[in-house]
Amino acid sequence: MTAIFEKPADNERQHLKALLVKGRVDGQPMTKILVDGGAAINIMPYAVYRKLGKGDQDLTKTDMMLKDFEGNVSPVKGAICVELTIGSKTLPTTFFVISGKGAYNLLLGRDWSHANCCIPSTMHHCLVQWVGDKIEIVPGDSSYVIASAEADTYERTRCISGEIWEKDFLKVADYKIPPIQAVGSDGEF
Repeated sequence: MTAIFEKPADNERQHLKALLVKGRVDGQPMTKILVDGGAAINIMPYAVYRKLGKGDQDLTKTDMMLKDFEGNVSPVKGAICVELTIGSKTLPTTFFVISGKGAYNLLLGRDWSHANCCIPSTMHHCLVQWVGDKIEIVPGDSSYVIASAEADTYERTRCISGEIWEKDFLKVADYKIPPIQAVGSDGEF
């Protein structure tokens, strides 16, 4: 079976939405499931784990260590295997439970995408997954926004890449700190 992606119109692709979907965990409804092709594994925050009625006795102990964006290493609390349903497909899915909080309830990494035989598309804001020999398209959930900008800035920019912006557009704050300059470079960058 072949799946073909059509090029979306400019107004359909110029967004910064994360790919969030809805699903079920062991039969319980779950929202804010982030599909993240940059993550290798599946993550569940401990608060979500507890809301599912799970206790420490349900965790499989592991010596897995995770590194965050800043390079900080921390241990996971353990692992849990649950029945995860996305669209019409249910798959046993292992999550590593973390102490930290996220802007999501679950994070699905490449482990899930590959095991599920699906193609996440942030541009099309959907998942394409094979269910047997048929293709199912699971739409993204647009009711949540993980990252946002001020309304007037977001309306003006949509996607940051692919455009030429005035010099101060991405300026966050003026702390009067000189920019870091690479050794051997001359002038501003």
